[in-house]
Amino acid sequence: MNWFGKKKSSNTPSAVSATSNNRNGGSSHPPGATITSTANTVVNLRENIATQEKREMHLEKKVEQLVVEAKAKMAKKDKKGALFALKRKKLYEAEIDKIANIKMTLETQVMNLESAAQNAETMKAMKTGTSQMKKIRQETDIDQVDDLMDEIKEEMEMADEISMALAQPVDPLMTDEDDLLAELEELEAEDVTEQLLEPMKKMELPDVPSGELPSIPNATKEEEAELKQLEAELAGL
Repeated sequence: MNWFGKKKSSNTPSAVSATSNNRNGGSSHPPGATITSTANTVVNLRENIATQEKREMHLEKKVEQLVVEAKAKMAKKDKKGALFALKRKKLYEAEIDKIANIKMTLETQVMNLESAAQNAETMKAMKTGTSQMKKIRQETDIDQVDDLMDEIKEEMEMADEISMALAQPVDPLMTDEDDLLAELEELEAEDVTEQLLEPMKKMELPDVPSGELPSIPNATKEEEAELKQLEAELAGL
C-alpha cells in the first residue's frame, strides 16, 4: 500500500529530461512555433513584472503607514508598540528589496529572450540573403558578364562612329577646295599687280623720240656705242 499517493509512472518524462532534450535539439515543437513560444514567454514575464510592481507599491504604502503608526505610538509614550511597528516596517522593507531583485531578474530574462529572438530573425534573414545571392550568382556566369560587357563596348563604339559620320558637313565642293584656294591666290596676285601699276598709269611720260638722238660733242667711242644701243632700244618700243 502506497501511503504517499499513486506512484509516478516511469514513462512520463521529467522536467529535467525534457529540458535536456530541448537543449540537444530533440524538441518536439516545429520551427515555426519557436517564435510564438518566445513571444508568449516574454508576455508572461512582463505580466509577472507588473504584478511584482503592484505588490511593491502595496508594501511601500504599508511602510509609510507603519512609520506614521510608530510616530503615533511614540507620541503616546508607547515604546513597545512603536518598536513593534518598526519591526514590521523592517520586514516589509526586506520584502521590497526581494521584489526589486526579482524584478531585475525578470527584466534580464526579457531582454535576453528578446535579444535571442532578434538574433534568430537576423540569422534567418542572413541565410535567406546568402541563398538568394548564390542563386543569382549561379544564374549570372562570369563569362556571360564578360560577353555582355564586350557587346556594350562594341555598341558604344558603333554609336560613336555613327555620331561622327552624322556630324560631318555636307559640301559638294569640298573635294575642289585645293583648286579653289589656288585660284583665289591668283586673283589676289592680280589685284596686287594692278595696285602696283595703277600709279604708273596715272603718270604722264614723254613721247619716245622717233629720230636719232643728238650727238654728244667730244664723246668717246664707248659713249657713242652706248648712245647707238639706246637708239636701238627706243626704236624697238
